[in-house]
Amino acid sequence: MTKLTEYQDRIQERLAITPSLPPLSSSSHFPKIMGKVIYPIGYGADPTGRQDSSDAILEALDDAFKLQTGLHMMPHVADLGGIVIDLQGGHYKIGKPIRFPSSGGGNLVVKGGTFRASNMFPGNRHLIEIVPQHSGIFFEDVTFRDILFDSSFRGGGILVINSARIRITDCYFLHFTTQGINVKGGHETYISNSFLGQHSTSTDNAITAVVIFSAGIGISLSGEANMVTGVHCYNKATWFGGIGILVKSHLTRIDNCYLDYTGIVIEDPAHVHVTNGLFIGDADIVLRSVHGKISGLNIVNNMFSSTSRKNFPIVKVRGKFHEVDQVVIDQNNVSGMTLKSTTGKLKVSGNGTRWVVDFSHVLVFPNRINYYQHSFLVRSGQIVASTVTKVSNNVVVVETDRAVAGTVSVIVHQ
Repeated sequence: MTKLTEYQDRIQERLAITPSLPPLSSSSHFPKIMGKVIYPIGYGADPTGRQDSSDAILEALDDAFKLQTGLHMMPHVADLGGIVIDLQGGHYKIGKPIRFPSSGGGNLVVKGGTFRASNMFPGNRHLIEIVPQHSGIFFEDVTFRDILFDSSFRGGGILVINSARIRITDCYFLHFTTQGINVKGGHETYISNSFLGQHSTSTDNAITAVVIFSAGIGISLSGEANMVTGVHCYNKATWFGGIGILVKSHLTRIDNCYLDYTGIVIEDPAHVHVTNGLFIGDADIVLRSVHGKISGLNIVNNMFSSTSRKNFPIVKVRGKFHEVDQVVIDQNNVSGMTLKSTTGKLKVSGNGTRWVVDFSHVLVFPNRINYYQHSFLVRSGQIVASTVTKVSNNVVVVETDRAVAGTVSVIVHQ
């Protein structure tokens, strides 16, 4: 909890900075706009959290989107010229979703305050909703910074649909029942230095330096070409049905992440890379079959550690995969768990004509050995003929033409 406490203190320090403007309680004398900065307090928003501020904030947003420069960013995205909506460290009670004007716009910052859902807030909505009126990209370069989103166990934090280059940084999401952040469609949402339960369903997103401390599923990736790096997941534990990172699409990179008692589930892995991770508390990786296909999966150079002494496997297969191609699960290390790999190296010593080498406790996929190689060491120095006579159920059988004392070494690949 140390990192979480430090982050809370840092946000409170930032929000406690008092500007050289009228007192926050005197909304009747507070300016609505100064230069390129809009103050919701000037519209009647209550920074003490006693009165509902939804309408005042919506009015401030509406004015912000009217201050267009006449220029455009992407087609159909009006340039708002760097408008800042400054919450001034206020604590705002929200009774209905703060939905951005559907006409769209970009080059806008919302910063420095708290949004907290009231007991009237609809449980199936989000505190902030960025939803375009038509299909296509209508929002671009919108930044949320230094904001605490408290959904009060009613709905979610932010909903972003069909938007480009949205940035969510140094934010804190708690008490949500759906998603801390739900991104659908669009392109390149960047989430960093935040605490949340996060769901990303668009493409080309980067989730960096984020702590997931809540939610049954910490991160759910349904879009393509996403990268998750430096993320610490300690949401609902695997033992209780939780998932740290759920991957439902392809072209996904998960690097240098810390899975703390909660693991990774990958559905029909296709071009997925999991590397340099730390998994503790029986956290594992589950390969879940939906359509029975795997292609282009790398799980390499990870560390797995457990003190439960239950020796759970580091990689599990759920369901049957009838197509397996370009899969490398190797070079991981374990403590207190069972190592699983798509390659195996074993040797068996004995005296006789038949040696059985069983890889079933090592290999990830059942009854699958595509390549094998064996060598034979005879202690007496005799020259004998040896051959592989059977490969079945991840067991390799080697036989010789005469009884000898020796050691068989076998290497297999799935």
